[in-house]
Amino acid sequence: MLAYVTLGTNNKEKALAFYDAVLGEMGAKRFFANDRLQFYGTGPGQPMIAIGDAYDKNPATVGNGVMPALAAKDKETVDKVYAKAISLGATDEGPPGNRMPTFYGAYFRDPDGNKICVCKLG
Repeated sequence: MLAYVTLGTNNKEKALAFYDAVLGEMGAKRFFANDRLQFYGTGPGQPMIAIGDAYDKNPATVGNGVMPALAAKDKETVDKVYAKAISLGATDEGPPGNRMPTFYGAYFRDPDGNKICVCKLG
């Protein structure tokens, strides 16, 4: 059901370098871009993340209560993505671990303050 999520940035170069490395841990790569957004994904027809400037030209801000969750193939990928994000300057919002019997997740904030979850369901 989800097509894509857009995360705003005020430093596009820094944000793209961060997401190249972090999303690369999940097998995602840059798919296509326009003058404002860079889209990342794992394959055609799969959900994507877009990183870019705010459409209204105002500074990008963090949405309170907004948190994209990225599905990982296994717990090891959750651990690797979290570790990569933290090593690149992300802020810890909850280390990897079981939150429920069928949910293993980790939480961090990117350099712009956007909260991200990476998780293994099931």
